[in-house]
Amino acid sequence: MPTDILLNENFELQFAEGDFVFGESTYEHQRSLLLADKGEIKLFPKNGVGTRRYLEHEAPEELAREIRQEFFADGMNVHEIEISDTLDININADYGD
Repeated sequence: MPTDILLNENFELQFAEGDFVFGESTYEHQRSLLLADKGEIKLFPKNGVGTRRYLEHEAPEELAREIRQEFFADGMNVHEIEISDTLDININADYGD
């Protein structure tokens, strides 16, 4: 399990008692990869799924493939990806401690 500085739902740093909040960060890594378009992560410009590009796609399997590739490249084991007709995404992935 990766431990990192935690962010809130608006991607802003969390603080407690005047210091950063640290904790298990798998969910935050996943969320960041899902929302980032290629080129938005300056240190790794080829990373990012860019889920917004898939909102009008007819083929959710392309989105699932992109998620699987990006998560695998980040070191995660992807166990399951479910994408509903309304594009609700459920992902079972971890860093395989």
